[in-house]
Amino acid sequence: MGSATREATTALRDTLAQQGGAVDLAVGEELLQVARLLGSSAQLRSVLADPTADAAGKAALVERAFSGKVAPGTLAVLKAAAQQRWSRPADIIDGLEEAGVRALAQSAPDSVSITDELFAFGGAVTSDPQLELALRSKLAEPAAKAGVVERLLGGKVSPATLAIARQLVMEPRGRGIRESLRWAAQVAADQSDAVLATVTTARPLTTEQRDRLRGALQARYGRAIAINTVIDPTIIGGLRVQVGDDVIDSSIATRLNDVRLQLA
Repeated sequence: MGSATREATTALRDTLAQQGGAVDLAVGEELLQVARLLGSSAQLRSVLADPTADAAGKAALVERAFSGKVAPGTLAVLKAAAQQRWSRPADIIDGLEEAGVRALAQSAPDSVSITDELFAFGGAVTSDPQLELALRSKLAEPAAKAGVVERLLGGKVSPATLAIARQLVMEPRGRGIRESLRWAAQVAADQSDAVLATVTTARPLTTEQRDRLRGALQARYGRAIAINTVIDPTIIGGLRVQVGDDVIDSSIATRLNDVRLQLA
């Protein structure tokens, strides 16, 4: 990600935060819809992301095109996106998609954990090769893949999580479904002021083990922790924990490998 895009993405995040209680499910869904629109319209994408065009003029264009068609909170973010400089025209799609996921996470009630729901969906996809193939197929129509997601998740997850999952299969943008889900979970966790920890174990953690691990990680990082558990029997035992660029590897497989290297 270029520096201009990083600054632009931060500006969208700030604009979203300024909307406060006006950010609801509709705002998140509308931002994702516009991201898909820009993904299918190279001309509109180029116009809105043109670094040589007048920022005020682009904001006025957004006002004419979307006023009365989207919520005020959505319009504010779209105008902010048009006024920013992006490292590449395609980056405006990424920025709006991230803003949409953040809006959906912000609108979800405290009783809902979007990260947990996304992880559960990821587990279902990983355990079913046919499902994963159907969702990643380039030949399937986006609407058909969205229909698969709706049949699978409808009534089982929050509307916010369903909207995010629909977006990820309709607009993969070269990403695999697992990669997309990890990215969305990380954004949702960050929006909730939490840190995402990916924990690899040989077998599922008990509730007590999970709670102890979360408490230890929260004490270490000073923030709430969202845990994504990956089951990998090849590590034999112990844990491998990754938080951002930090890796804590206490797996038995790694310890055995270290011993082999010392004996070699």
